[in-house]
Amino acid sequence: MPNAYREFMALMPDQPLEVGEVTAIAGGVATVTLPGGGVIQARGTATVGQRVFVRNGAIEGPAPALTYVEGEG
Repeated sequence: MPNAYREFMALMPDQPLEVGEVTAIAGGVATVTLPGGGVIQARGTATVGQRVFVRNGAIEGPAPALTYVEGEG
């Protein structure tokens, strides 16, 4: 009998997709500031001020410039 939980977990990506704004670029590595204030380093092509999608330390592409809203649970 298949394990439904394992099948479901196999559908989930290993690393989360994050979005942030590129604040600096040095040596092909971008510094990306996340909406919550965190800062990560990612490799890839981007320009300073651009919003990007980042997963597992790599820029996956441009992200839309939407207003960030945080809700409390």
